[in-house]
Amino acid sequence: MRKKTLKIAVIGGGSSYTPELIEGFIKNYSELPVTELVLVDVEEGRSKLETVGRLAERMIEKTGVPIQLSLTLDRRAAIAGADFVATQMRIGLLSARSRDEKIPLRHGLIGQETTGAGGFAKALRTIPVILDICRDMEELAPDAFLVNFTNPAGIVTEAVIKHSKIRTMGLCNLPIGTRMQIAGLYDIDVARVETEMVGINHLNWTTRILIDGEDVTRSFLSKAAGASGLTMKNIPDFGWDDDFLQAVGALPCSYHRYYYMRNTMLEHMQEKFREHGTTRADDVIGVEAELFELYKDPELAVKPPQLEKRGGAYYSEAAVNLIKAIYNNTRNIQTVNVKNNGILPFLPNDASVEINCVIDAQGAHPIQPLAPVTAQMRGLLQVVKAYEELTVKAAVEGDYASALQALAIHPLVGDAALAKKVLDDILLENKEWLPQFPQAEE
Repeated sequence: MRKKTLKIAVIGGGSSYTPELIEGFIKNYSELPVTELVLVDVEEGRSKLETVGRLAERMIEKTGVPIQLSLTLDRRAAIAGADFVATQMRIGLLSARSRDEKIPLRHGLIGQETTGAGGFAKALRTIPVILDICRDMEELAPDAFLVNFTNPAGIVTEAVIKHSKIRTMGLCNLPIGTRMQIAGLYDIDVARVETEMVGINHLNWTTRILIDGEDVTRSFLSKAAGASGLTMKNIPDFGWDDDFLQAVGALPCSYHRYYYMRNTMLEHMQEKFREHGTTRADDVIGVEAELFELYKDPELAVKPPQLEKRGGAYYSEAAVNLIKAIYNNTRNIQTVNVKNNGILPFLPNDASVEINCVIDAQGAHPIQPLAPVTAQMRGLLQVVKAYEELTVKAAVEGDYASALQALAIHPLVGDAALAKKVLDDILLENKEWLPQFPQAEE
């Protein structure tokens, strides 16, 4: 799709992650010659947008790449004529994330921002806004690709698949992070590592691991048992049991700890919540405050290393690799969230799945997995996918019954009476962002 001009709009441009993305565009300019980059945010994010924007300007000026950067609160103007629209939003800001994590904990449940009841609350706030963006794209940039980083990425991608004609892919830094972690355990260059991943966002398994083309999956699982470093910044680094990994026959993603180590993870969260009244969200609020003070330094013209504490490692690499592959029609393989279309026959065709895909100028094309999807994988995927399907319906229609069913069947809630209490608290504490629910106004 090579063009003389290449316009990219980043919605949520005031995010602390944006310098990571700017760095990626700068480093890859020869293969991805972005001519126009627009950072967009809302009025509540104006100050952060201006701070990040000034840092981005200094980064671009220092390197001399001819990227025209602009900042705006006018989303439609930013989208108009765009080739790619990247979304990295947080509806309700970090204070909403803090509530998402604390509401479940008050009820004795895991409080996490992308899965379980916390991820459910975030999805309800996010889906209507994402679909509004899609409507703008259908009108103003119908041929553009939507590259969504906004969590919960899988549920958001499924909402777009079901309710929009826009070409979309959901992106997560976990797949590329997993390859980096595998390379780290072997102390080799990541280019020597190939992986096959199967599942849905934040619930996938690395089913095949190849080093220089040789399948080392089984030996890697023994090496991984009890090893540190096989997790994300926002997930405690509890090691995997060797017998369990061999029984699974694949490497569970970091977020599987919330399912396979539920009691340990809940106890860890509750201890912090009891002692300090805080969650990971509160830690991130502190990290963000530190980052934005750094960003304000007029002498700073690079991405600061402190950004790694924010948990967004390899974010720009994942985003830029995907956009670059589409732009250059490379047909390489990347792991992204796309429409199932029968690739995993036990899930609906219009479900979002996170799987290896061939990336070309038309987007992402899922590859049939070579390793078998076992009964335990299939069972967990079907339950959580049913939760996601109900969550999309609840978010779009403001349907209380679907919302209640979604929470009741999620493995991290799993109790109808408890689900109702949590749901009512979520609707009450998020009523500002959930006008689609009549109950939120009561």
